Formats: sequence, structure tokens, C-alpha cells
Amino acid sequence: MASEKSKILVVGATGYLGRHVVVASARLGHPTFALVRDMAPSDAAKAALLKSFQDAGVTLVKGDLYDQASLVGAVRLADVVISTVGAQQIADQTRLIDAIKEAGNVKRFIPSEFGLDADRSDAVEPARSTFIITKAAIRRAAERAGVPYTLVWTGYFFGYGLPGIGQVLARSPPADKAVVLGGGDTRASFVDEGDIGTYTVLAAGDPRAANTTLYVRPPANTLSQNELLALWEGKTGGAFERVYIPEDAVLKQIQEAPTPRDSILLSIGHAVHVKGEHEFEIDPSSGVDATELYPDVRYTTVDDYLNSLL
Repeated sequence: MASEKSKILVVGATGYLGRHVVVASARLGHPTFALVRDMAPSDAAKAALLKSFQDAGVTLVKGDLYDQASLVGAVRLADVVISTVGAQQIADQTRLIDAIKEAGNVKRFIPSEFGLDADRSDAVEPARSTFIITKAAIRRAAERAGVPYTLVWTGYFFGYGLPGIGQVLARSPPADKAVVLGGGDTRASFVDEGDIGTYTVLAAGDPRAANTTLYVRPPANTLSQNELLALWEGKTGGAFERVYIPEDAVLKQIQEAPTPRDSILLSIGHAVHVKGEHEFEIDPSSGVDATELYPDVRYTTVDDYLNSLL
């Protein structure tokens, strides 16, 4: 029964990942609340998104991460708080932790994680200060708050890692030449955004996921860039020249990237494709495998996604 389900508040509900968490929460029968700054936005796409939330039974709650009274009021509606805020607001999740402590009713907090593992990443700048240091600080703040938490690790989102068939800066498949960071054989993990929402919500009230990291690493979606390119070649009948970029050249590109965004993406790509940060064994004392915990979830595969690009 829905009344027996955890009440879930999503902060960052209209963002890139937040909307998928909101949809998954409502679909899985949870009373779902979406924190919204503007209840009647002039932007047509955002207005349509909010209406789709309401049509799915989601309650919109007016509030702001920077308005503590509204934040505390929203938190008091929920058993579980899931944050999906973007890079610019990661450090400010301390405000949300303070609201959770003041409200005193939250049984689980899921901070905005979803990328490189903050406690084991050696990512270079600017990814280090943008994501790693800030996320590690929020982890420590959550631990000090004494509220049960779950950290969700996902590797690459499909929408970021796959449009260029694994090329870090490309937003479309290669035509005749593919740029490969490192040797191309280091394996990376890719996850569909909707599946991230599903696994996150399933873990939200699961005692097996309390005070641990949920690693969303579907077996069929862990591939090297060489494997990805070969898969795409098999589907298209084409063949690409591989341009392999050695580590020293990758580090130089990070420093000389034309935009901060490119620099961040390249530093993440260096961590994943050159240093192999997605290749690790899960420590059962501090982490659980999402596909083992929830074997009935039929996740979207990389193969499915590549078919959609044809």
C-alpha cells in the first residue's frame, strides 16, 4: 500500500537527474514531494515538467535550498530526503543537513553523489575541487549529523558517456575518427538515468542500504572504449580510425581546454579511462551492488541505448 511506503522529498527535482528520481518515486508508489522554487515558471518546458509531476500524483512544495524556514517545512513532510542538486550547490547541502537535523523526522538522507567515488578518487583538477572535495565534505557532514544515509555511485550517466560512443567531449557518434583517452582498454561503467532513479528510490527505505554506498554498476554496461567503438561499428557497418591520446597529452589538454566544462569533463575522463577509477572490487563492509540487491530490475543496457542512436 502507498500509505506504507516512505514519504520521499526530492531536492533538485527539476534538474537533469532529479526528474528521473521524482518519476521513479511516484511510479514505485511513494508519496512524493518535489521541492520547487517557482510553482508557476514562465519557462514552458519547466511548466510542462511540473504538470507531469502533478499528473503522476507528486506534491509540489514551494521552497529553496537558501531559505531555511521553507527547507525545514519541506523536510518535515518526508521520511526520506533525496538530493540531486548540481555541481554548483553540492557544498551547500550542509543547509539541507541542518534542516534535516532541525526537523528531526528524517529516516534516510541520500546526498547528491552519483559520480566518481569521493573517498577513493584521485581525479585531478578541476574535477577534484568541483566534485571530489565537496562531495567528501558532505559525506562527513552527513555522518556527523547522525542521520542514516545512503551514497549512490553510478559511473557515467548514459546521456553524458554514450552520445559520442565513449568520446569524452563529443556529443555525437564519430564519422570517421574516434578520440580515445589512454589505450582504450580500461573499462568504464554506464547507467541509464531512469535506472538511476529506480535504484536510488529502491534503496531509500531499504535497511540493507543504510550507511553504505549503493554501487549501480550493471554488468552488461561495463565496457572499454575500444569495446564500445567495436559495438558501434558492428551496428553501423562502419570503421573508425582510433586516435589514442597518451596520459601526458590528456593532462596537457585538461590544462589548455577552451572552456571550464571541457576541462572538467577531460579530468573526469582521465580518472575513468586512463586511471581506471571504475575498475574496483566492492568492499562488502562499506558497499553493496545494486544489481545484486535488486535482481528483478530490468535495466537498460548500453546496447539498447546505442540502438536508439541508429
